[in-house]
Amino acid sequence: MRVTDPPAPELSVEGRNMRRASNDEEKGKRRDEILSAAKTVFARSGFHSTTMADVAKEAGLSYGTVYWYFDSKEALFHALMDSEEMALRAHIGQSVIDNALANNDPEVALSAIKHAIRATLEFFENDRQAARLLFRDSLSLGDKFEQHLFGIYERFIGDIEVAIVAAQQTGRIRQGPPKMIAFSVAALIGQVALRRLVTDDELSSVVVADFIVDLLLNGLMPR
Repeated sequence: MRVTDPPAPELSVEGRNMRRASNDEEKGKRRDEILSAAKTVFARSGFHSTTMADVAKEAGLSYGTVYWYFDSKEALFHALMDSEEMALRAHIGQSVIDNALANNDPEVALSAIKHAIRATLEFFENDRQAARLLFRDSLSLGDKFEQHLFGIYERFIGDIEVAIVAAQQTGRIRQGPPKMIAFSVAALIGQVALRRLVTDDELSSVVVADFIVDLLLNGLMPR
């Protein structure tokens, strides 16, 4: 991937003078600006209807600058998927999962599962553009994007599986194939997040997250 802007002295885009990024910090910020603009445009117009010129206009950058950082629209979308995965994992917090393994405490393990579910739903509730990109658009764009999404999904399932194993080891939840349990949890979260793109069922994300946690841990049988 190219890491510097094209050698143009000063570029004016809709009244903005865009100075060429000259150091790693500025290049990183410029790349983030492009990703942020791409996220907005892709979520608004969809992948197929979006052009690199649309992204450049949204970012207030020249057309050539966007291509200098990303060789194609496909490369830009893949980079955006990576960025969203990093943001999701940061929001969940790997330390919470690691703590579940380090402590032989059933409540710590259970707390890690609850936290992962709540944090994930909260992330997509607060960033519906991310939900559209990862749960809707990526699956409709062909094999390369679907494979990329599968990798993101597998890593997410792996994080949940770690907490499931810890909870099983402490006797807090029933025994069973931990990966299958983790997959079931992730599938439910994904479907709920996808549904809430079009309706919130007049329920807050906190209420929904708590219900899912209760449903997964206690089932549908009355207590």
